[in-house]
Amino acid sequence: MSNRADKQRTRENVKSMFDDIAPTYDRLNHILSLSIDRLWRRRVVRIVRRAAAKQILDMATGTGDLAIDMARHIDGATILGADLSPEMLEVARQKVARLGLTERISLTECDAEHINLPDESVDAVTVAFGVRNFENREACLRELARVIRPGGTLVVLEFSNPRNAFIGWLYRIYSHKILPAIGGAISHNRNAYQYLPESVDTFPSPEEFMAMLCNAGLTAPKARSQSFGIAQIYTAQKP
Repeated sequence: MSNRADKQRTRENVKSMFDDIAPTYDRLNHILSLSIDRLWRRRVVRIVRRAAAKQILDMATGTGDLAIDMARHIDGATILGADLSPEMLEVARQKVARLGLTERISLTECDAEHINLPDESVDAVTVAFGVRNFENREACLRELARVIRPGGTLVVLEFSNPRNAFIGWLYRIYSHKILPAIGGAISHNRNAYQYLPESVDTFPSPEEFMAMLCNAGLTAPKARSQSFGIAQIYTAQKP
């Protein structure tokens, strides 16, 4: 990992960065992904629903989009959304209240390395676009595994580098040139949108990340490529 990306991924730097871009985060997410992120989240919801999960931890919940989708589409589910950024959580609280989901979704400020939940207390853990920001990925994955009940599921949605040479070339131009320009202009924080492609570039390959899931104590890891490899949905089970 480059020194720059490593420095930016420290807990306090990540917290400050997401606090700063919270007001424009949702709008930019949908603009910059052409709303494909909505499709990816729907696929995560289907996986969690098939796992019959009712008590769910949505780690790195951000502004709460995935938590809200799960509350809407998984009957009887209750979701705890956790995030490091208080400003992102404030946006999430406003959305949850506006949608009348306060009895289904609760929100808390914490980081993935220190989750204030008992061992084996949830049926599933989800993380959408958050693992690449974890300061100590190995420790955080072990902590996520700790709170999952035996037979429960971890589902991770994360950006990836396309393996097709042409698609990868187009994606690098977009992510390294176009995305920082648009994101910086709207959010007034170009560094945050330069960090995104850098953090994707330094993220482990699917094979490496699945090995990390096994090292965290999970089994049966799988990777599902999304949109020509722009993202991956990873699943693993708690034995």
